[in-house]
Amino acid sequence: MHSDWLAWAHRSGCNVSFDQIPAHVWPRTAKRRADGTVEIAGVSLVDLAREYGTPLMVMDKQDFVSRCRDMAQAFGGGHNVHYASKAFLTSEIARWVAAEGLHLDVASAGELAVALRADFPPADITAHGNNKSLEFLRTCVVRGVGTVVLDSFQELERLNTVAAGAGVVQEVLVRVKPGVEAHTHEFIATSHEDQKFGFSLASGRAYEAAVAAHEAPNLKLKGLHCHVGSQVFDAEGFKLAAERILELYKQLVDVVGADDLTVLDLGGGYGIAYTEDEEPLDVDAVAHDLITAVDKTAAELGIEAPQVMVEPGRAIAGPSTVTIYEVGTVKDVHIDADTTRRYLAVDGGMSDNIRPALYDAAYDVRVVDGTVSGALIATRIVGSHCESGDILLSDAQLPDDITAGRLVGFAATGAYCYAMSSRYNMALRPAVVVVEGGRASLMLRRETMDDYFALEV
Repeated sequence: MHSDWLAWAHRSGCNVSFDQIPAHVWPRTAKRRADGTVEIAGVSLVDLAREYGTPLMVMDKQDFVSRCRDMAQAFGGGHNVHYASKAFLTSEIARWVAAEGLHLDVASAGELAVALRADFPPADITAHGNNKSLEFLRTCVVRGVGTVVLDSFQELERLNTVAAGAGVVQEVLVRVKPGVEAHTHEFIATSHEDQKFGFSLASGRAYEAAVAAHEAPNLKLKGLHCHVGSQVFDAEGFKLAAERILELYKQLVDVVGADDLTVLDLGGGYGIAYTEDEEPLDVDAVAHDLITAVDKTAAELGIEAPQVMVEPGRAIAGPSTVTIYEVGTVKDVHIDADTTRRYLAVDGGMSDNIRPALYDAAYDVRVVDGTVSGALIATRIVGSHCESGDILLSDAQLPDDITAGRLVGFAATGAYCYAMSSRYNMALRPAVVVVEGGRASLMLRRETMDDYFALEV
């Protein structure tokens, strides 16, 4: 009976051992002190909340940098690892990535602007996007962005024209849909046919696009790109995609030449643990399996194995950050004669973390300002927005002595939380603090109403 309850509790997002800080979910330097408070990199989360207010995002630099190094080691060097900046990007983060020797992906003109402001080497940047504007493409060409990933025939023609006008030959990859749909949420699976990205492998359009890129006088085709999904936990989808794309690669070698066609970019999507019962992707194992599969398939096809590149974002940024909220209203809702659910409202919500509303995402949540020892009760953590779907943790069993004024921390909020934040209900984006070696520094200050009013004309 007890093991059955544990299994149910895990599936429900329950923290079975509520005082324990799960090391595989929280930042690598996080720990609970003797007084019950939680620290990251030797800095008290309680002290940070007092100084900077809540909600507050706390980012462990050592955690972020160590994951950059893990990826670089696993995939044969930082030049093979392109940090996907859409996960979370600031000028400071771009400088961390550059210092570790990794390359950078950008998916918009805005992300490119941040990277260039941080003096990130343009030659080490890859530009993505399904609807790149003429100005975005022009900036890529003029500023010397290393690679542009082509997503449509229209873009191919547009980029060739821009490059010709600048007297430049722009290196490109062609994004391919290999027809591999990873086991993930349907809204973030990106490799099946009926979606907006890339050229279809099955229809032959990917081959046509690659040949057209090769023949364009101001483009140089370097290789092929694909992305099988997000939050993927095993290598099988990546391996199958690689095997299918290598068949196209072989066709193109005969047209383009083996000396020019050298890159196979297999994208990102590496999963992380958001809850205690989940296990993150084993980076070393996946890298080994993936590169082995590419080498084996290439040998069978009689071609030189291409350089394998990957684009992790979430797997680097996600575990590095914890978001701290203060509990406000505590309300017991009687669902029926036999069922009551406690609602804990916090001072943030869907404006700083839209993932639960979009993807039904679950999180590991801990009280960070001391211990709790109450009986476990059905609990839902909600935000402060005028929206019934403003739910941060839907169905959990949490201690009943979590009261107003307590501080709770949501782990693994470094990816796609601040990056997807909004001003819904005129909520203000939280501050982001970096902790390292017992010290804290402000990376992004809290947004103010003056920031909004400055936009009004």
